[in-house]
Amino acid sequence: MATTPYGNLLQGDTVVMDRQFEAFQNQPVDQEWIPEIKEADHFQTTIGKAVSVTGPGTFFGRAQRTLHLEPTHTEGWWFDRTDLPDAMPIRVSANNVWTTQRNIVLCSGSPHNYMRMVEHIVALRLALNVDNLMIRMDSGDPPLFDRGSMDLVEAIEKAGIVKTDQPAHYITVKEPVAILAPNGSFLVFTPCTDPVPQLNLDVAVNFKTAIGQQRLKIRLTPETGRYGSLARTNCSFTQMLFTKTIGKLFADVRNLGYTNKNILVAGRRKYYNTPTMIHDGKSLEPVWHRTILDLAAALALIDTGRFVGNVYSYKAGHALDVIMVRKLFERDLFCTYK
Repeated sequence: MATTPYGNLLQGDTVVMDRQFEAFQNQPVDQEWIPEIKEADHFQTTIGKAVSVTGPGTFFGRAQRTLHLEPTHTEGWWFDRTDLPDAMPIRVSANNVWTTQRNIVLCSGSPHNYMRMVEHIVALRLALNVDNLMIRMDSGDPPLFDRGSMDLVEAIEKAGIVKTDQPAHYITVKEPVAILAPNGSFLVFTPCTDPVPQLNLDVAVNFKTAIGQQRLKIRLTPETGRYGSLARTNCSFTQMLFTKTIGKLFADVRNLGYTNKNILVAGRRKYYNTPTMIHDGKSLEPVWHRTILDLAAALALIDTGRFVGNVYSYKAGHALDVIMVRKLFERDLFCTYK
């Protein structure tokens, strides 16, 4: 039985973890939003009708990309590449993560059957409580919207969320567990012990830019999920400058659809475009993005049910998120919530 406040450390040095956990606890909370959940959903959900959303490509910004969202009774979220007629749909699952180098890329079967930068899409599985969804697209390059993932949220709201006759499944972790990266970032997962299944997220970021330190404590509900879906991804001014200049020499950069509208650009001391999601005079857009469109996306890769419990994230990112989820599966640390 672990005696540390963060449980069993699955990876990393305990001395370093103790120090980092203390730094996390000492970082002030900028915003806390804990809506009440009165009862659990007893049945799985899907959308009420098919809807489509179009936007400029993420990796081919001059092209228009369309996502076709369709209801399904097949459990889970799926990507179907309609331009690859012989390929099977890709299930949103930790088993199908190809890489997390820059973003989460899913792949199944042939290496041509992939979907890039899926995190801003699949995060809505938990953020909006939509259990089952088929997403069809004629490319592996999804659209990048000016308002985070709000275009997708509004499309799902237009379609309506409906219950199926399949029972809902909730899973949690068997015990508190943690993982520490070499750079000092960490994740802690603890079981859900509440009478109603719920997911609480306590997330802190710390950038050497105008973003600085930000910390958010929320309960993930459609209300908080919808609000957080507005948060754009962020990059430094140096990164944006690179993509618009020298980066044009490289095939994986020259066609990026990054603009001053769809990316929050942070310099050392100021933002180079207008940040949003102001709370008490401070923009919390970066930590909302990390919480809803990054961390919740990784939790959506847990394909055996809706994950419930408590997650603490300190300076973590896609790579550590996915490593943690995979280790929990490998070590049989998930269990049914009762």
